[in-house]
Amino acid sequence: MANQPELLVEELALLGEGPLWLPDSKQIVWVDIEGLCIHLFTPGTGVSRVIQVGDRIGVIVPAEDGRLICALQNGLYFLDLESEELEFIADPESDRPENRFNDGKCDPAGRFWAGTMPIEGDDLLGALYRLDREGKVLRMLTEVGCSNGLAWNAEATSMYYIDTVTGRVDHFDYDVHSGNIENRRTAFHIPPGQGFPDGMTMDREGMLWVAHWGGSCVSRWNPVLGECLERVLLPVSQVTSCCFGGDQWEELYITSARVNLSEEQLLREPLAGGIFRYTPGVSGMPAHVYKL
Repeated sequence: MANQPELLVEELALLGEGPLWLPDSKQIVWVDIEGLCIHLFTPGTGVSRVIQVGDRIGVIVPAEDGRLICALQNGLYFLDLESEELEFIADPESDRPENRFNDGKCDPAGRFWAGTMPIEGDDLLGALYRLDREGKVLRMLTEVGCSNGLAWNAEATSMYYIDTVTGRVDHFDYDVHSGNIENRRTAFHIPPGQGFPDGMTMDREGMLWVAHWGGSCVSRWNPVLGECLERVLLPVSQVTSCCFGGDQWEELYITSARVNLSEEQLLREPLAGGIFRYTPGVSGMPAHVYKL
């Protein structure tokens, strides 16, 4: 282990998720789903900012024109960081008020993928959607319990996907030209007693870093061999997601949650809901950008 994770800033989210590094402004950005807001923090200056969006927000991704795309409970929106104004794109689940959007990411061709989940319970009511460059939304998967982490390999031939309730990371063959996925199979399972897979990212060596909800750690995996290479323990149980950032993409930023924890648990986990920084000794890659 290269070092120990450190708390980055004393802003504890109810349900922190979706960290994203913005290289131009050198900011780490993350959402608080139940806090209905976006956090921005500049490690170099210590300056923080909060943008209220007025709705549950599952994830944010960069767009090539400098805006962000947000997956809110009631659909997909552009967000202008300067004006803080939202612009509606689409709501493919306007007929499913019992669902909300959760995690998402852009693929190597600049399409935005985001999935849904039930607000209550773990029935298979969610789905995975793809927003193409021309603004068309396609439903790519159905019968999803809790749509979560996404990652693509450097060769743009594989997509990795997490439906948290399954306890596993799945592997798809991916066609970068069409955006189609097929041949779903299991890459690896999270071992019993280590929680459930949540968000994830990939490093420059093609290894996956997976956040463990209820498992107090992030783990590094070889997805081809299905082999766990490392576990990084954190002082919080509900670890939600991770991303690479920093000047050389050498830092791993890790989000967590305090929602649904009892008073007794919060006494044991006073940093629950915090965002942590860890230097793993391997670098990551910039997030793919949504292409207009």
